[in-house]
Amino acid sequence: MSVSPLLSPDAQLDLRGTPCPINFVRTKLRLQQMQAEELLEVWLDPGEPIEQVPDSLTMAGYKIEQITDCSGYFSLLVRCSVTNP
Repeated sequence: MSVSPLLSPDAQLDLRGTPCPINFVRTKLRLQQMQAEELLEVWLDPGEPIEQVPDSLTMAGYKIEQITDCSGYFSLLVRCSVTNP
């Protein structure tokens, strides 16, 4: 998978095999440990995880930069907000 240099993640979280809502909770906890404007790459399973987690993060105030179908899983790039929720 190639990520554009402008979207180079500062951290990565592999949540393949992690059920909802645990994957959202783990993503949010990791984002809360990051600095403002840092980018987190999260690997999610197809189906409910990729359908639910991006929407939940957006509602929590995070910005989804990119979603990439990596054949078997999805890569989600999330920007840490200036003021962590």
